[in-house]
Parts: sequence; structure tokens; C-alpha cells
Amino acid sequence: MNRRLYLIVLAAALAAVGSVRAEDPLDALKQQLQLLQQQVQQLQQKVAELEAAKTTPPPAAETAATTTARWTPSQPITLAKAGPAYMNISLDSLLDFGWSSKVNVRQQQIGDHDPAQRGFTLPNTEFVFEGAVDPYFKGVGDVVLKLDEHSETTIELEEAYIQTMSLPWNLQLRAGQWFTEFGRHNPMHPHQWDFVDQPLIVGRMFGPEGLRNPGARLSWLVPTPFYTELFLTVLNGNGGTAFSFRNPEDTLGRAPFERGLRGPQDLVYAPRLASSFDIGDTQTLLLGASAAFGPNDTGADTRTQIYGVDAYWKWRPVNAQRGFPFVSWQTEAMLRRFEAGEDMAAGLPAETLQDYGFYTQLLYGFRVGWVAGLRGEFVTGNAGANDIADPLARGDRARFSPNLTWYPSEFSKLRLQYNFDHGQAFGNAHAVWLQLEFLLGAHAAHKF
Repeated sequence: MNRRLYLIVLAAALAAVGSVRAEDPLDALKQQLQLLQQQVQQLQQKVAELEAAKTTPPPAAETAATTTARWTPSQPITLAKAGPAYMNISLDSLLDFGWSSKVNVRQQQIGDHDPAQRGFTLPNTEFVFEGAVDPYFKGVGDVVLKLDEHSETTIELEEAYIQTMSLPWNLQLRAGQWFTEFGRHNPMHPHQWDFVDQPLIVGRMFGPEGLRNPGARLSWLVPTPFYTELFLTVLNGNGGTAFSFRNPEDTLGRAPFERGLRGPQDLVYAPRLASSFDIGDTQTLLLGASAAFGPNDTGADTRTQIYGVDAYWKWRPVNAQRGFPFVSWQTEAMLRRFEAGEDMAAGLPAETLQDYGFYTQLLYGFRVGWVAGLRGEFVTGNAGANDIADPLARGDRARFSPNLTWYPSEFSKLRLQYNFDHGQAFGNAHAVWLQLEFLLGAHAAHKF
């Protein structure tokens, strides 16, 4: 017992003695001694607690508050923060390695982020900047770098948009550039794909880059007992990111007609309706219908219409661990009506060209981190005057692709895929691709 404790005990004893009543000194002294013993025991316990506190580390909450926590991959990389505004950054990169029986790999792999050559391809390194602008808006920027088959670096602004956070009546407004909500696949970034390459029908309808262009979109979350959302996107319809519309680089063999943007009639309008239903506790079904209407560059008044339907079904047991096991099925079908203008110099008449096709895929997550997939697809078109001259653009095409994906964590994946291709333009082709992905920082959430 230290000096401080002796002084406390002595003071307590003097106080006890001073309070002894003269009329019954013995009984009073016994009571005061018992009280004094209790006080001494309490003081000894307090001293022991204080001594123990000197050697015991502070709680985890206090440590986190007073020291800088070590960053983990599950946390966003925050570059700047000022009040409610902040900006996070993440990086996602894909590397492909493989071999094709055809030297010209681009004949089979028509997507801009598909494997581009035998050997190694770096098709997509994506920097995403996202955050809250203020209490009313959030912003997203997506910059992509990629190496082509000549090892030349290409930089593109894939997405950059601002989006409202608190409009009334379940409305949301977005403005800028992003992957237009058409079907299931077009809105997805390459790292979200379930296969190494984009489906053939998506390439036939929207080209290597997918459908995305500067514009605005209004969406409405319909107040129904199940999820239902309506979208209406209005965007510029020019260039390679509007492949089937005002795109002078691909006019199906005809000389381009430079019509420009003369008014609202020359914009592209893309409505979509999507609904989701729960089937018991283990199954979910999502159905969607999409369309896109706009002009094309083969005549003064020629137009293109694209229609699509899609379905997604997923089964997962109630006792699933980290999302496994699961079974999912996804399919899309699309139809394009392309009003081709007359080209007298090339001897091509005015005609309506129709292309259509589908893909369907099945995924089986058979254990944590392991997914087996199988995809089948087919595209074709009606006979046109220029079909013989350009079978690669509109000829029949089928592909069959099994794959196996391993996710060591949510921040990396390794995928092995085999493709059997049959095309009217090149016959049979075989290819094997190995894909590696890694992610730094917490990527923004994507839709189910």
C-alpha cells in the first residue's frame, strides 16, 4: 500500500473516531471499524484497477480513433474529402493470353476489349473516379487504357456522368456519357463479363465499343410490389459508339451520307423496362425489354431500329456461404432493322436489312470461388445486295464457349475459356484464352 493510500486510510480513521457517539462508545467503535475495513477493501480494489490500466492496451475502438488504420483492399482509396463531398479511385486491369487457329484473331474477336492477337493482350485497364459532389449529385468518371495488337496505347473516356441523389417521386436523372441501359450486357464493364469476350449479337448491333454517347437519361422506379424500373435515354447518335446509327465508318458497304444533327429527330432514343420477381426464398427472375431508334448515315431520311428482350434467373440456397453455391441463366435476343439508302455509284439499291440473333449462357458456382460457365450464340441476317461483298459484317455466325473461373478473392480472378467458332466468312476456328484480372480499391457497386 503506497503513501497516498495510508493517508486516505488515516483520514478515514480519524473521521470514524470523531464520529463516535459518547453515549455508547464500544458499539459505535465496532461499527466504525467494520465500515473502515469495507472502505479499505474498496480502496485496495481501486488501486489494483489503476495499476492494471497502466499495462493493458486500450480498446480497439480507441486505438482506431487515435492511430492511422492500415488500408485494406476492401476500402476505397479516398483522394479528397471536404464535408459531404468526397472522391474515391479504383483501378481494374485485365490481361489475356492465348492462341487461335486463325492468324487474324480480329475476325473472331470483334469486341474492342476482346483478346486481339495470339499471345498476350492487355485489353482493358480501367481507372474509376466516383464520389459525392454535394448532397444533391454524385459523379463518376471512367478512363480506360488499352494496348492494341501493334502495342500502341489507346486512351478513351469511357464514362463521365453526373447523377441526382434525391429527386422526388422515385425519379433519377443522369447526364454525361455512360453505357446505355440496353439489355443485360451492354451496360456492363469488361471486368463484369462472365466470359472473356462480348457476345456476337452485341457486336453485330452495337459494334466493338458498345452503345454509349453523350446524352441524358431519366429513370423512374415504379411503385409496384416488385422491382420495376423505366428508363428513357436520349443521346447523340454519331461515331463508333453509336455503331448502327450516324456512323460514317460502317454503312454496310454504302458511301456515307453526311446528314449531321439537324434537330431532335436525329438523336437516338433508347427506352427500357426491367422488372424483377422473387420466386420463393431461393430464386430470382429478372425480365427486360429494350429498344433504340435513330437515323443512320446511308441517306437523308434513313433510320435504324433495334429491339431486344432479355431474361436473367438465379438460384441460391438460403444457407449459401459467400454467395455459393448458385446457378444462373442469362439470355438476350435482338433484332435490327437497318434502312439502307440507295448508292448508285456502288450499284446498291435502297433496301431494309434485318439482322437478328441471340446468346444464352449458364453459370454454376459449384464451390466458393469456383464458377463453371457455358455459352452458346448465333447471329444472322436476311439476304442483301452487298452480302457477298461483305460476309463478315452480316454473314451467319455461331460460337460455343465453355469456361472455368477461379476467384481467389473479390479483387482478383483467373479465367480459362475455349471458343469454337463457325463463320460464313472464315469457316471453323478454335481458340483458347486465359484471362487474369486484379482490382485495387473498392469498385462502385453494380446492378444485380
